[in-house]
This record gives sequence, C-alpha cells and structure tokens, in this order.
Amino acid sequence: MSKKIFTSICIVTLIVLFLALGIITGTLYSHFSSEHLEQLKNETELTARGVTIGGLTYLQDLDTAGFRITWITSDGAVLYDSGSDSNATESHMETEEIKAALENGTGSSRRYSSNLSEIQLVSAKKLPNSTLLKLSVTHASVFQLMLRFLLPMLAIIVIAFFASFILASRLSKRIMDPINNIDLDEPLKYSGNPAFAEIVPLLKRLDEQQAQIKSDKEELEKTSIIRQEFTANASHELKTPLHVISGYAELIENGMADGENVHEFAGKIRSESQRMSKLVEDIIDLSRLDSGGEDMVRETCDLYKIANNAVESLAPEADEAGITVLVKNGAPVLIEGIPNVLYSIVYNLASNAIKYNHKGGRVTVSVDDLDDAARLTVQDTGIGISPEDRSRIFERFYRVDKSRSKAVGGTGLGLSIVKHGAKVHNATIDVDSEPGIGSSFTVTFPKQ
Repeated sequence: MSKKIFTSICIVTLIVLFLALGIITGTLYSHFSSEHLEQLKNETELTARGVTIGGLTYLQDLDTAGFRITWITSDGAVLYDSGSDSNATESHMETEEIKAALENGTGSSRRYSSNLSEIQLVSAKKLPNSTLLKLSVTHASVFQLMLRFLLPMLAIIVIAFFASFILASRLSKRIMDPINNIDLDEPLKYSGNPAFAEIVPLLKRLDEQQAQIKSDKEELEKTSIIRQEFTANASHELKTPLHVISGYAELIENGMADGENVHEFAGKIRSESQRMSKLVEDIIDLSRLDSGGEDMVRETCDLYKIANNAVESLAPEADEAGITVLVKNGAPVLIEGIPNVLYSIVYNLASNAIKYNHKGGRVTVSVDDLDDAARLTVQDTGIGISPEDRSRIFERFYRVDKSRSKAVGGTGLGLSIVKHGAKVHNATIDVDSEPGIGSSFTVTFPKQ
C-alpha cells in the first residue's frame, strides 16, 4: 500500500508539472504574440503616415532592421520591398492581410514556416492613394521556444521529481504509519482521532471481524473439547459391550458353561452385540447430521404417518415397560424433509419418554398442522428433568440419571440426534419439564 501511494503521488506530481509547464508556456506565448502583433500594427500605422508624407524617400531613409516593409499598388505591383530576398513572383494580393486591408483599411495575419520553427506576424494598411503598406516580422514558434528552453525545463523537471520523491516518501509514510500501528485487538479506540477519520468504516469492519474471529475461536475450542469428550465417551461405550461379549465368549470357549448357561451367555452376547451395533449406527447418523445432511434426499413427508410408524416400532418396548403410548390426531401433516431423520427424531423422543417413565405411565405423541409449520409434541408422565440438567440433555452421552440409564440401556446419543436432526430441518425445540411430574418436548418444523 505504501509503495502504491508513493508511486501515485510521484506520477500525479509529474503529470501536473508537465501540464502546468505546457499551459503556462502556451498562455505566455499567446499573450506575448498578441502583444507583438499589436505593436506591429502601431508601427504599421506610424510608417503609413511617414510614407503618405515622404513617399519612397521616407522608406529609403528608414532603418528597417528586424522588419520587412513592402509597398505595393492596388493591383499588386511592388513599389518598395526591404527584403533582400524578395521574390518578384510572390503574389501579395492573395494574402489574408492584404485582402482585409483592401476591404477594411487594415489587416493582419499569422503564418508558420514550413518546418514550424518560426511564425511570421504581418500587418497591412491601405494608404489614402489606394496603395498598400505591409510590415512583417518573424519570431520563434512555440515549439522552437520550448526547444530553446529545453535545458531549463529539464532542470525544473529534475528538481520537481526529486522534490516529489521526498514529499511522496514522507507523505506515504505519514499516511501508512497510523494504519500500520493500529491495535487490531481494539480498533474502535481510534474512531475519535482526526487522523483516522477517513478509515472509521475500516475500523468498524476490523472490530466486527475481530469479534467474529474471537467467536469462531471459542466455537472451535468448544467443538474440539466436544469431539475429545465424544471420542472418549464413544470408546468407553464401545468397550462396555465388548468386554461383556469377550467375557461370555471366553467362558464358553473354556468350557465353563453347561447347556443352560450357554443359552444364557449367547443371549447376553447377542444383546450386547445389538447394543454395540445400535451405538455404531447412532454415531454414523450423528456424523452425517453434523455435516448438515447434504448427502440425504429431501422429499414431501407426512409427519403424522412417520410418527405413527415410530410409535408402532416402540410398541414391544412400551408393553414390556408397562407404558401406554398414544398418537393423537389422525390427519396427514405434510412438510419438506428427510424421512429417516424425521423418523429418528420421533423414535428417540418417544423411546426416551418410555425409558424414563414410571410403570403404568403414559406417553402422548401429537402432530399438529399450523399455518406455516408442523408441530410435533412428545409428552410423558416420567421422572422429569431438573433445571440444572435441562441445558445439557442434548449433549452427547450425557445422562440425567446414570443409574437408571444403565438399567434401561440406550446409547446416550438419542437427544443429540434429535437436536442435529431438528437443525438440519431448521426446526426449533422447546423443553418443558418438572421433576417427578414429566416432560414435554416440542419440535416445530417450518413447512418449507
């Protein structure tokens, strides 16, 4: 940036210098040329009076150094010409100044030489006897004048270049130093300083970016901790069924189990294998939801039908636990979504409501069709959630009642899947719970 400012200042200075020299030279040249022509007209007037009185004798006795005086008749015959290289064939009658003098009494003109090195100023006057007197003088053209002053002009340009070099260097440093020394952690503290008045929008943008970077850093740190905890918890959760499977398999392998025990041990192995398989499936589902579900196909879904299917799948579990599960409302509720994710949301909410309920309790699943949204509510009469646990229930592997969780099973990822599944659908989750009375989870899905 400093180099760009420096270069721009130098270039602008040189351009302005050349333009200024050109304009000044042209203006002065035009002014002095006009003055010279006026002076020539006055001299023509004085000479005309002398010729009128003294005739040819006056011209012969006149000092014509620096001038050329020509006296001609009205038909173009030359009576007198002070030019030593006068051309007899020259047609004076066709010149601009003679034509003007014949018509108006006086005339003047400017003529450049063939190589543009000189300019000729000419003034003519018609005498009382109808003869014509013409005075001409030559001086350097503006191009020749600029060539004559080339060395002084080059000296001025060199001096101006070095001056602009020094000034541009200091000015660019003066402009950039405050910017380079900005405290990026607190950029807004310069907003009241006149030196920073032009970059206040930049300071505000920097402050916003610093806040965003800080927020992103905290989020990354939090995510890193969550991932570390998730890895540790997943390893622990996988170890538990593996230890059980390994232990029972070892007993069978060593022949320490008789016929009845083999059947029991095989059942334990199958149960723990299913538990481990479910945990792996939940981890895969959660990983896909973490990525935003970009590889999942969305379609028009009937949320009521999905809820009904999920509850039917949980019927054996509910019967075994002595829990009554009801699905309210019977009308289709259509939304745009991912069918298996919506099924997983209903399944996990209803499954938790069954697991953390009292024997003889009730779980009510309702689906309501709102104007621009669909509302899923899963309400139970279970153990409830304390206020201090409510903010953490959606964390992976977090369990409100760890002793009860071991008894009822589960992977500890159900509500995490619900949270991320709702996020993929831009849905909101509201939790209302009271310990000992029950809980209510409400998920509101936008229809589009």
